[in-house]
Amino acid sequence: MPETVRALERYFEFGPLGARWRTEILAGFTTYVTMAYIAFVNPSILSDAGMPYTAVVAATCLSASVGSILMGALARYPIALAPGMGLNAYFTYTVVKGMGVSWPVALGAVFLSGVAFFVLTAIGVRRLIVSAIPHELYAAVAVGIGLVIALIGVRNAGIIVPSAATMVTLGNLRDPNTLLSLFGLLLISALMARGVRWAMLAGILVTSGLGAALGLVRLAPRVYRWSEISATAFQLDVAGALRIGLIEIVFVFLFVDLFDNVGTLVAVGKKAGLFDRAHQIPRVNRILFADAGATLVGSLAGTSTVVSYIESAAGVVAGGRTGVTAIMVGMLFALTMFIAPVLGAIPAAATAPALIVVGALMLTHAGEIEWAKPVVSIPAFLTITTIPLTFSIANGLAFGFTAYVLLKLLKGEGREVNWLVYVLSALFVLRFAYLGRG
Repeated sequence: MPETVRALERYFEFGPLGARWRTEILAGFTTYVTMAYIAFVNPSILSDAGMPYTAVVAATCLSASVGSILMGALARYPIALAPGMGLNAYFTYTVVKGMGVSWPVALGAVFLSGVAFFVLTAIGVRRLIVSAIPHELYAAVAVGIGLVIALIGVRNAGIIVPSAATMVTLGNLRDPNTLLSLFGLLLISALMARGVRWAMLAGILVTSGLGAALGLVRLAPRVYRWSEISATAFQLDVAGALRIGLIEIVFVFLFVDLFDNVGTLVAVGKKAGLFDRAHQIPRVNRILFADAGATLVGSLAGTSTVVSYIESAAGVVAGGRTGVTAIMVGMLFALTMFIAPVLGAIPAAATAPALIVVGALMLTHAGEIEWAKPVVSIPAFLTITTIPLTFSIANGLAFGFTAYVLLKLLKGEGREVNWLVYVLSALFVLRFAYLGRG
């Protein structure tokens, strides 16, 4: 084996983690396939804000590539990054369309939040926040995010649909796309039951192939050029974002991204076994620097806030344990513009089963919660239910934090709570009082 390969294996800790090159590469491809939709969904949302579609495609791919490679090479963890769902909707529909702010000014606000991330990370505040989260809530966050992933999966599969009477209801199980998803779910589950580690990837590819054979996949070839990114690159208006009245926007980008990333980090960390015996994640500051750097790159390139992706759990389930998995994701996003027509051929019906299975596997952490202790179980329950029902990791953390602090105080165990948890809980309460809703 060449010395260069040995050096890389030492750097990425292949030995202690039991990692293999083939597994890491396949895991990276699995994560990529489950989150590749962002290359098309993000531009669709931001184009509603008046941003050029093709330029945002390029910016999305660039920020996802840089962010994921930074995470893999610097922090050495299998966590992929890309422009965040939810924050892109807030960017378009609340900031630009709702408040009448131009998209360059909104990009300036994203840039300022990225600078704030860097500063808070450099002085250790973000690391303190991650460390301050009560470890009793770690499992609850993982379970809550698992439910979100599963919810996205069953929705994309058409298994559940909106209902005015009951909020959600059973979809049309005779719909061809829903039947295709159910086939994929059965295939992935059967392969996993037989111990096939690449079950997720095989299920997605086979289901996509079957969808193409049945005429359920529509190819929409379209050429994307990196040069088109010039329509959004460096078009941000930082001075405009600094005006009085836009501080709230910067705060929301900062607040939601911070706690969504912390939640994702906790969830993926639990699944990948990244926590040490002291319930800490080694090199956590590098993770946070990678996230901050990706957001800055994204704002400069022309896209909304970049975050860690919960779909990273798909790669972890497939065996990814090192930064090689994230680097693989980044490399694939760099190639996305050239293979965009192929990506468009991967139907949601093929990726939905993978998300459902990942969500199911993450529910195993529910067994780690001390359900017999109300001071733990009630905050955990609120965290688990609020995350999927409000579709917000930050909201789940807010309810869990606040309930945990109040119950500890009422039980007379207030001294056991980290001082920063009190500060964060107060901020959560002020956030709800000020914004009114998540």
